[in-house]
Amino acid sequence: MPKDFSRSLRVADQIQRELADLLHHEIKDPRIDQVTVTAVEVTRDYAYAKVFYTTLGDQERNIQVEKGLEKANGFLRTSLSKRIKLRVVPQLIFVYDKSVENGAYLSKLIDEAVAQENKNNT
Repeated sequence: MPKDFSRSLRVADQIQRELADLLHHEIKDPRIDQVTVTAVEVTRDYAYAKVFYTTLGDQERNIQVEKGLEKANGFLRTSLSKRIKLRVVPQLIFVYDKSVENGAYLSKLIDEAVAQENKNNT
């Protein structure tokens, strides 16, 4: 196994896969129906895991999703402990990932700049 792919990265990847499966198949809360787990970062001692997620919708929708995730936190952690063999299952900290929104905004700006450039060249 290469040294640059450490155990914490493998654990984070496994947590991300399992959480995505749990969110789509086990959680019945309608607030969490279209959540995508984009990344997971695990601390070196495996005590905490930052779960980065994104969802479609406006700011009010994001607040509802955050409340739903916080309510499901205990269930998700318990389910993870049954699926992943770790001595200590990390505390889950959910963080909204704005990178998808930022990427869409930058793409829109680039498209507008290209359209303006084409308009000026004709």
